[in-house]
Amino acid sequence: MRWIIKLDEGLAWLSKICGWIACVAMILMAVNVFYDVVARYAFNSVSIGMQEMEWHLYSVVFLLGIPYALRTDGHVRVDVFYTNWSNKAKAWVNLVGAIIFVIPFAYLIGTYGYNFALDSYTMGEGSGDPGGLPHRWIIKSVIPITAFFIGTAGLNMVTFAIRVLSGEKQYEVEHSGEGLA
Repeated sequence: MRWIIKLDEGLAWLSKICGWIACVAMILMAVNVFYDVVARYAFNSVSIGMQEMEWHLYSVVFLLGIPYALRTDGHVRVDVFYTNWSNKAKAWVNLVGAIIFVIPFAYLIGTYGYNFALDSYTMGEGSGDPGGLPHRWIIKSVIPITAFFIGTAGLNMVTFAIRVLSGEKQYEVEHSGEGLA
């Protein structure tokens, strides 16, 4: 059982790193948007490359935010039922959901994403706009990289569910929706 604990903690650490990178990308994106707005309206200057960098950074935020959301149980699901279930029932839902949906889905994203990025690299794909960013394969490579981290987050869901089923851990009380309505 000790190896499950070490594996669970290591996988959780990977997901936290993904969340940290997504956070940094969000800050960089905010700075980029601020620069674009100031440059456009104060100096009448437009940079296609900087505009494209916005959606590249947004892609990193979104894609690397997924493993973090899976780890912190912040993803979307039908909480109207799940919230009132026991920890053991939640563990079984997460265990089965990770094995049947998350991990195979990550494999599919990784397989197709790798070919997508490889094709982009092979043909030397860049921006179609003058002044745009070259090497579009770099941002497309984030897709299979993210698939790996989604797979590890799915495995982390499994290891954490095993720890919950053994009585060692518990799921935290849901509080993300309180006070919104």
